[in-house]
Parts: sequence; structure tokens; C-alpha cells
Amino acid sequence: KTRVAMSAVVPEGSEFTDALELTDDVVAAAKAQGGTITELYGVTNGGAEAGYVMKISASGSQSTISMMVGLDTEGAVTGVSVVKSGETSGIGTKVTVDNAPLPSGVPVLDQFIGKTAADQPLKVGGNVDAISGATVSSKGVTNGVNGAIAAFAAIG
Repeated sequence: KTRVAMSAVVPEGSEFTDALELTDDVVAAAKAQGGTITELYGVTNGGAEAGYVMKISASGSQSTISMMVGLDTEGAVTGVSVVKSGETSGIGTKVTVDNAPLPSGVPVLDQFIGKTAADQPLKVGGNVDAISGATVSSKGVTNGVNGAIAAFAAIG
């Protein structure tokens, strides 16, 4: 199940290392942005280092939102996939389960692809769009992605 979630946020054909050790710096960097990192994996593609995937959680409207976030070797987000959430059905689940399209037509989770530390802080109402009626859920995912980008920077 974890491998499937990880595969959803990286380029096709990627492979993963065993779980890597979480240093205090990485955990603190994620926490400073509102995220709690629980797992970290290296990513390779075609035998070359391709980045990281991390499992990170943040507070949503009704629950903790747990997600996988992929980052390439430059720290750009390659994908976001929610793996567990108890957000309100039909409202928060538009973000966490359905990956519903924003008014621009872009799926809500896909708007994070390509974002880097240069875009931080990612902020709903600023450089991140929310699903109408699910602003708090959208903010939760945004905090998780901010945490992942910050954790990447702390990996060194």
C-alpha cells in the first residue's frame, strides 16, 4: 500500500530505497511549516538518484491529513497523494480523495507540482487555490507540502 502511494507521486519507473533515518533537523524543518514527517525514502530512476518521497501529515478541518509528497533532486514537488484523511464527505474529500478540479481546471493536488522553496511560503489565497467550501482541508494539504519542501532543504 505504501509503495503504491509512493509510486503515485514520482515519475513512472521510479524505485525506492528502504526507509531513511529522520534526523532532528528534518523533523524540525517540517514541523516549523505545520507538517509532521513520519517516513522518508530515497528515489532512483534508471539507476540515477531522482529525489525523495516522504510521508507527512498536517491538521485538516476534521482530521489529520496524511499524504505522500514526492520531490525531485532540485526540491521541486513531483506529486502529492493523500493516503489517509477523515475530512468531511463531499466537502473536504474533494481535496483529499477526489483531487477535484479547481476553477482553472487543474486538479487541486496537481497545483503543487513544480513548487519549490522559492515559492514558499505556499499559502491558500496567495499562490495556492482552495476548493470552495474546503478551505481548511486545502490549508492542511498546503501545510504538509510546505513541511515536505522544508524537510527536503534540511536533508542537505
